[in-house]
Amino acid sequence: MKVIMTGGGTGGHIYPAIAIADKIKERYPESQILFVGTKHGLEKKIVPENGYPIEFVTVAGFNRKNPLKNIEVMKKLREGSKQAKRLMKAFRPDLVIGTGGYVCGPVVRAAHKAGIKTYTHEQNAFPGMTNKLLEKYVEKVFLGFEEAQKYFKHREKHVVTGNPVRKAFFEADKKKSREKLGFSQKDFILLVFGGSQGAGRINKAMLRVIEALNGMPGVQVCMATGSRYYDAILHTLQDEKKLELSENIHIMEYISNMDEYLSAADLVISRSGALTVAEVTVCGKPAIFIPSPIVTGNHQYYNAKAVADRGGAIIMEEKELDDEKLIAQILKFKNDPELTEKMSAGSRACAPLDAVEIICNNLELKQ
Repeated sequence: MKVIMTGGGTGGHIYPAIAIADKIKERYPESQILFVGTKHGLEKKIVPENGYPIEFVTVAGFNRKNPLKNIEVMKKLREGSKQAKRLMKAFRPDLVIGTGGYVCGPVVRAAHKAGIKTYTHEQNAFPGMTNKLLEKYVEKVFLGFEEAQKYFKHREKHVVTGNPVRKAFFEADKKKSREKLGFSQKDFILLVFGGSQGAGRINKAMLRVIEALNGMPGVQVCMATGSRYYDAILHTLQDEKKLELSENIHIMEYISNMDEYLSAADLVISRSGALTVAEVTVCGKPAIFIPSPIVTGNHQYYNAKAVADRGGAIIMEEKELDDEKLIAQILKFKNDPELTEKMSAGSRACAPLDAVEIICNNLELKQ
């Protein structure tokens, strides 16, 4: 059996595809799986790291602010469609699964035109434009949130699955992860990240947090800034603020072994993209979610609210984000293990425990 997985741009589209691919491989070890993405997305790095081959097509999103630039966009889309058509002829997949991002458009359409079974997965409560346009071409639309159904037209195609999370997150063990990462079992570990590409506003708030927690006994701060912010954050802390970073402050560009860091953590501060929320809840971690205010349909707020309503998270919107209040909230968790444990249970209750099973059960898989 041959399968093409397509999706890209951000980790929120790539990691669900990897989770589905892993489950297909588990069920059918002899299956051949090929990823298709773009050379400009994170898939170029992430997919090979997870052991899968990848091919690239040319694609670009429409520019709503400057329509004249869409002439070039249309040229890229035509080229991407030709490349996708050639891939279908060369690889001859039995089915194609899209997990979002512009790259899905030409790949899923080319597969449909070639008579190949096609499927999409939409992670968010408010769907992306590409997945909405592709609905008419696919056998089924898998949904991370039931609320997304109202934005699609063909209800008979919808299957609510939750968001696929890689097996490593289910198997991660807090004690073992701390041992592997070199952290004490007794320390309070704060994990901070802004999604696969970082978040400038979270990074800015963390400058004061790092000052407050720098050198604090029994506390470890692990922060992924995103590659484009990393140098600036270190410059601000070390050169402008003249802060000598203690050994309890760990600042990284990106965390590839997120399953280990999440399982080791006591508290998470992050955006609330669909995949982030799924991974955090699978690991049962209390979170302070800071939804991005510039996403379609404010979907990150609603993702966070689903967990907050069950007692697993606190929401801090950007417009009310205050450095000192954030520090106070962190210290409240550090000093109240019962609160942390209670919110851990609330977080875990929101976890999508069987998303990949439901998806694979609804695919027309063949040996």
